[in-house]
Amino acid sequence: MSKEEDDQMPVIKSISSLRNRTREITRICHDQDVPVYLTRNGEGALVVTSIGHYERLRAQAELFTKLGVAQAQAAAGKKGISHRQMIGKLRQRLNAR
Repeated sequence: MSKEEDDQMPVIKSISSLRNRTREITRICHDQDVPVYLTRNGEGALVVTSIGHYERLRAQAELFTKLGVAQAQAAAGKKGISHRQMIGKLRQRLNAR
């Protein structure tokens, strides 16, 4: 999440807006690239977001998971591979395509 996203006020709408103002919510999700929080009786109920935004969030979560595994392995004293070895592996993958 960027600094700008952190500073931006969340978009909050009532859940009935999803039915009555679908186009507006869709436009906000796509044009502003932010999630829209939907409430029912003043309580949070759902979050609606664009597919692109959702996929970026999933990729970020997957990266954080992998970084956590790598940190745990490093803390346990497991040795990784060298930069040269990693570049070689990446080149093999690219050439295999």
